Amino acid sequence: MAESIKIRDFLEIPYDELEAMNLEAKKKALEKSPLEKVQAEYTQYLEKEKRLKAVTLCFSDIEGRFHCLDYDKKFFLRSQDNLTFDGSSVHGYAEISESDLRLFPDWYSFRWLPSDVFGPGKVLMFASVANQDGKLHPSDMRSCLKTLLDQMYEKDKMQYWLAPEIEGFVVEGRSAEQKFDEKIGFQFISEGGYYHNLPTDKLKKFIDRAAEAQRSMGFENEKDHPEVAPSQFELNYSYTDALLAADQIQIYKLASRQIAQDLDITATFLPKPFVGINGSGMHTNISLSRNGKNLFYAKNSKHNLSKQAWDFIGKILYYAKDICLILNSSVNAYRRLDPKFEAPNQIRVSPTDRSAMIRLPLGNERTTRMEVRSVAPDCNPYMVAYVLLKTGLEGEKCAETTNGAECKNILPADIYEAIQYFRDSDFMAKVLTKEVKEKYLHFKQAAADRSPKNLGKTIKNGEVIYHHEITNQILWNSF
Repeated sequence: MAESIKIRDFLEIPYDELEAMNLEAKKKALEKSPLEKVQAEYTQYLEKEKRLKAVTLCFSDIEGRFHCLDYDKKFFLRSQDNLTFDGSSVHGYAEISESDLRLFPDWYSFRWLPSDVFGPGKVLMFASVANQDGKLHPSDMRSCLKTLLDQMYEKDKMQYWLAPEIEGFVVEGRSAEQKFDEKIGFQFISEGGYYHNLPTDKLKKFIDRAAEAQRSMGFENEKDHPEVAPSQFELNYSYTDALLAADQIQIYKLASRQIAQDLDITATFLPKPFVGINGSGMHTNISLSRNGKNLFYAKNSKHNLSKQAWDFIGKILYYAKDICLILNSSVNAYRRLDPKFEAPNQIRVSPTDRSAMIRLPLGNERTTRMEVRSVAPDCNPYMVAYVLLKTGLEGEKCAETTNGAECKNILPADIYEAIQYFRDSDFMAKVLTKEVKEKYLHFKQAAADRSPKNLGKTIKNGEVIYHHEITNQILWNSF
């Protein structure tokens, strides 16, 4: 019998090497190595590495839905200044009459991929979306965030740091979201809770594989564990620059979904896929620094927080209802905002009470931060990071909430109330521009209109199958 011939030889890198390579790439971005040098280095690498077949470019639409395009490597190298795509079917971008848009690769985001998750022979970069004239598209919130961060650093070396804590569930069956039936609901894969699971059960296998993939991509994991609810998980990793943090959120969710599918289960980031138990949040830890100094820390002050930190907190609380639709962007998200299940709905700040919208974790000179607990994991992470920063720096502040006093106000009870506050907010038009505000509002109103107004005590078909992150092109084309 003839010996088999290996006809494919695409790049596959061991996880330990991947981690070292991606940490070095991440370091270049954080240390702001000269862009021309970084681009030249990676371009040369792409030209020399014969086992690479494609460059995956990633971007997000206005709702935060993640999109990836594979460009043939040779085509990418000769056309990197003219990479176009059809934006007419991507929410928030072009109309059919002007569908061609451009993608500009962000060379600082260059990453090598674990081949058992993403396939062999590929590398990944994020990209900015631009109009036909080359100007950045106003609906591309990643570009908005990147521009703002660059301006802050150029002005006075201020930097914005995030550490997101992303919770999710894994449930029985492939494509469980698309096949959701409210009469049956989702099915747990594990009945265990916080820290409770067998070493090789389905939940632990999923967590282990997802954590391994994250480490290989330079996430700098800290701890990985089941969460409070059955079949729930959380994989924590180190704080980083806000743009990198938002990119990592998108990769976190994409890799989790792929790994779950490989195990014949589904990873879901619906904020509340089950009633009667804890939902999933994305607690977002925020701090500002300048020249390595934490601007939120002030020794011997109240909770060791600086005046700038208290001002930042006060402004976010002042606009809590205006920005709620950004932080909680789906019909399902409003089920989660229930203090009986450790979810924050009170517009106040507290060092201990987890029902408060903002918590003040224990910290030292390096780690002092604020934690915005009302963020849902199905948000647009770039829009959330951008809006929180703009609000904390440029908004008005409420003296009552700034000094930590009890606040009787609570967040909107459903998406309809959140939509109304968002629609009436002049501040949101200022932060996002009127055009982007109206586009975002259009998609959120459409989602709300497809779901029952009364949430009730059961998860409804509409809030799952019409959810912006649950891809079902046939269903979307019905609208």
